[in-house]
Amino acid sequence: MSSSPSLTEFLEKNLPGPERTHLRTSVIPTLLTSVAKVGQCLRSSLSIQTAGSTNTSGDSQLNVDLATNDIVHAAVSTCPSIVSASSEEDEGENPVKHAFNSPVESGETYSVAFDPLDGSSIIPANWSVGTIIGIWDGPSALNQPAQSKQIAAILGVLGPRTTAIVAVRLPGSTSPLCFEVGLSESESGADIVVSRESVRFNDAASVKTRYFAPANLRAAAQDAAYRKVIDYFIEKEYTLRYSGGLVPDVYHAFVKGHGVYVSPVTSKSKAKLRVLYEVAPIALIVECAGGKAVDPVSGEKILEKSVVDVDDRSGLLCGTREEVELVMKMLGEK
Repeated sequence: MSSSPSLTEFLEKNLPGPERTHLRTSVIPTLLTSVAKVGQCLRSSLSIQTAGSTNTSGDSQLNVDLATNDIVHAAVSTCPSIVSASSEEDEGENPVKHAFNSPVESGETYSVAFDPLDGSSIIPANWSVGTIIGIWDGPSALNQPAQSKQIAAILGVLGPRTTAIVAVRLPGSTSPLCFEVGLSESESGADIVVSRESVRFNDAASVKTRYFAPANLRAAAQDAAYRKVIDYFIEKEYTLRYSGGLVPDVYHAFVKGHGVYVSPVTSKSKAKLRVLYEVAPIALIVECAGGKAVDPVSGEKILEKSVVDVDDRSGLLCGTREEVELVMKMLGEK
């Protein structure tokens, strides 16, 4: 049995050429290393406490929210090609203050937007949570067409193991990358091994067990269409996979090769997921895996939007293409 390739070997093979040298050798490896460090930070945090502050969403911040935010920012500062960054824990998009005076000579520049620790509400219960990162072509992620300008995304799961799925779709490319890595922190930074070279949803005909993850189940009592969706899943004997954490619930579908995640929007339950930090990166990974990600209100593809403000919000319906289209049809039957 052949051993799993290292990240360096894999990216050199699949992202050749000089056009994306920094993306291949600096941006993706450094951001994945930061995910490993975030996981290590959680495992070494003996107590989870409120920090006495709130982020721009109005959510109370935990000590680990601030610590992990610093970890990702520190990593970004070592990448000269990343010229701007924004975090769900910060205010707005800001220029990066680089740790070293090493300007980019190639003109290759990126902006990153990240949620360093998604799932704060379930951290005290010691459940799996995640890190979400979007990588945008050029100096800003705002007011850009997401379909062409968000060129890569990372979805990291921080649980018993630290793993991540990485998607890369460059302009003009007909074969996007979508792969999984295993991460462990080491003295040199992080050991990163490509555990699955291709992450894809299975063909519908080959699926035996069907999975669903209905976020905000209480909304089914508020909205008849959403209740109809839930009743359908139960009637058809779908398997429920719902932890209350966006990242692990979506990630489960990538592991099983099938699944649908629904974060609804109703008259009482407004959209709460932030497009820049959560919805758009997940949508890119879903599309690169052969799935579909749409706004559950309009049915519009998530990546056909531009992010105007860091606080833009949306619901999310994503997963296997056939399941997304089925759920969207039921949600539309108001």
